[in-house]
Amino acid sequence: MKTYIATKTNTDVNKKDWFFVDAKNKVLGRVAAKIATVIRGKHKSTYTPNFDTGDHVVVVNAKEVRVTGNKLKEKQYLTFSGYPGGLRSTSLEDMLATKPTEVIKRAVRRMLPSGPLSRDMLKKLRVYAGEEHPYKKVNFKKLEV
Repeated sequence: MKTYIATKTNTDVNKKDWFFVDAKNKVLGRVAAKIATVIRGKHKSTYTPNFDTGDHVVVVNAKEVRVTGNKLKEKQYLTFSGYPGGLRSTSLEDMLATKPTEVIKRAVRRMLPSGPLSRDMLKKLRVYAGEEHPYKKVNFKKLEV
């Protein structure tokens, strides 16, 4: 029995599906874990760790995602400018009010391995705060969370 290894010349690998996720009233971590699995391609039998075999994912209603416990007030997002005194902290509650798409993008990014391959995988994630998205004509598969 031979081991399958994905390459650029394989036609199965080059075919990417599109998945649709409605994040309304879904738990943030569970949604992000499922999205990270699909973007990385681990849901396919053609998965290869060193090659991008994942699919595209469109997420809507990012502003209505849920979190459990006291995370709204206690979870902090840190950014550092590189200068002395340049450490900034923002709570999850403020991030959901101002940049709800960034919350899901950061959660998914931190579930992917670091490096150039994961940066390419993250380009297949499209997150929108509300119901509207520009991919109306795409034939989606619904991703259940």
